[in-house]
Amino acid sequence: MMASGQTAAPQRAFELQALSPQFWKIIKRDAKSTKLATGFGFTEGPVWDRHGFLYFSDEVQNKIYRLHKNGERETVLSLGDPDGNTYDLRMRLLDCASVLRAIIRVSPSGEYTVLADRYQGKMFNSPNDVVQGPDYAIYFTDPSLDLPKGQSQEIPFQGVYRLDWRGNVRLETRDLAQPNGLAFSPDGKRFYVDDSERRNIRVYAFDAATGSLSGGRVFGEENGGADDGVPDGMRMDRDGDMFVTGPKGIWVWDGQGHHLGTIVMPEQPANLAWGDKDYGTLFITATTSIYKLRTLVHGFVPYSAVTLH
Repeated sequence: MMASGQTAAPQRAFELQALSPQFWKIIKRDAKSTKLATGFGFTEGPVWDRHGFLYFSDEVQNKIYRLHKNGERETVLSLGDPDGNTYDLRMRLLDCASVLRAIIRVSPSGEYTVLADRYQGKMFNSPNDVVQGPDYAIYFTDPSLDLPKGQSQEIPFQGVYRLDWRGNVRLETRDLAQPNGLAFSPDGKRFYVDDSERRNIRVYAFDAATGSLSGGRVFGEENGGADDGVPDGMRMDRDGDMFVTGPKGIWVWDGQGHHLGTIVMPEQPANLAWGDKDYGTLFITATTSIYKLRTLVHGFVPYSAVTLH
């Protein structure tokens, strides 16, 4: 999401800024980012396909793309303001369609089906990011930052929701100002979500038996200048470390909420995903480009993409 404070800033030099020796157990000291493709409007929502390509959204060009290893790109779907993506249990692509104010499922041929667009009869604001949960339900955030022009907000808050396989929608929490990226811990016991307005990360206890959240608290703060970027997309590695886009790049956190260091990216990133055969590469959507970065750790991929195939 092109959230407030997240603009197309001038390019920076790639840099690794360690705050703890633990950072070098996650990223090599001589690691470099590689630009895979560029020339886009505003990239978001990367998700890796085990067949060797990357799906991502372009919020300005209004398309979902498939990017192959040779750099070839193809349009999967043309749709106004697509955003975060994930897979369902059958490895079908799901997208947060801001213009439709809905969660949709996208077919390989480019057709889509609306899975949910309302809560208690009122239209969502602008669904932003989505993830598969330990209970195999879909969890998504619904801020108001991308509310379609000329349309009014029907739900008087910005929520985090659960969508089950029957199509039932349940509000999980409404205590964030602008909820954005979200992730589950590898053990399935904790749920993390960014608040882009308050520039922090919140953590909740998760009960897989009921699919409910409890005990929300601030896990970490990501403060920076007005044009440096805000907390947005997030991913976990298998050890419980967290990678969160934020001011100037990707902030790396351990499971106890310690900021271990920052990966300063040439362009401001909005989201990221694990990929390659060993899930040891971060694929990063950063403003007009797609980058990749090898790590010393392996990514945690939630509950479908690798566990069921």
